[in-house]
Amino acid sequence: MAIRKKSTKSPPVLSHEFVLQNHADIVSCVAMVFLLGLMFEITAKASIIFVTLQYNVTLSATEEQTTESTSLYYCGIKDLATVFFYMLVAIIIHAIIQEYVLDKINRRMHFSKTKHSKFNESGQLSAFYLFSCIWGTFILVSENYISDPTILWRAYPHSLMTFQMKFFYISQLAYWFHAFPELYFQKTKKEDIPRQLVYIGLYLFHIAGAYLLNLNHLGLVLLVLHYFVEFLFHISRLFYFSDEKYQKGFSLWAVLFVLGRLLTLILSVLTVGFGLARAENQKLDFSTGNFNVLAVRIAVLASICITQAFMMWKFINFQLRRWREHSTSQAPAVKKKPAVTKGRSSRKGTENGVNGTVTSSGADSPRNRKEKSS
Repeated sequence: MAIRKKSTKSPPVLSHEFVLQNHADIVSCVAMVFLLGLMFEITAKASIIFVTLQYNVTLSATEEQTTESTSLYYCGIKDLATVFFYMLVAIIIHAIIQEYVLDKINRRMHFSKTKHSKFNESGQLSAFYLFSCIWGTFILVSENYISDPTILWRAYPHSLMTFQMKFFYISQLAYWFHAFPELYFQKTKKEDIPRQLVYIGLYLFHIAGAYLLNLNHLGLVLLVLHYFVEFLFHISRLFYFSDEKYQKGFSLWAVLFVLGRLLTLILSVLTVGFGLARAENQKLDFSTGNFNVLAVRIAVLASICITQAFMMWKFINFQLRRWREHSTSQAPAVKKKPAVTKGRSSRKGTENGVNGTVTSSGADSPRNRKEKSS
């Protein structure tokens, strides 16, 4: 009888792209469950909490306002369900951009592993920052934030929001929450995880703080300003990966980064330190959403100032590192001066040596052999 040998072949290793696609398919199925739940009366009440915005209030028309009634929204605990659903949507969009855009570019450019991960990070973030900047600017223009800056603190608390405003904040929270599972899906290196956890946590802390403390007007302006500067950095890094001689984008980003930090501090102090400090109602009231008290104002300003200082510290270290790398790459090679020995001409030194230094073969020159024979 023929004895069959056991196969020593290792099981096939799943590719990184296949793993990402597999996770995206699972998330898509979960999201479809909530959408299909809207079709049946039994599950519609539960599914609608995840898919649509909650806590809407319809204001009747008055003589001073338009003739049509308007629907406004406020925040509540059910928003967590909505954030969870749109977090799934963000994971699906992330996988689509990765598969149909970034992976195709990576195959053509043949990046190294380090550049590959950085290119994917900048590609995803630049798309998100660009979309958020356009959307946020549209809200600022439609609600006259630019023409009337006093709206940042006037009539606080801003507990009632328009549909666009609330959906913007829900989308922002959903995107940054989706960044946590993406650390696993993208197989992020262990040494890069602490850095990404820090900036993801900072985004969630400030966006959720502005949303829960009813400082959504100020938060929207600061987010658009910050996202524009970050978009310029990541799009410049994408161009840098294609051509390492490209440095103009980083120079412009460095100037706008410093200006962005200054504008952030000015708007924050102007709104929280002066506008809200002079408001008539300065009593803590959870029912109306009024958090305009001294302790909250100090905490808000302290968190913004500390974050801006931390970002400037990281920025200065980044610029110093780039300056050192640029100076070392541009430094000319130091030429050694020819060593002149006593009793020998420079011509003999050149013949017997390399670059003006005497080699070991000089000990066996004809003159030395003549002296030894005598």
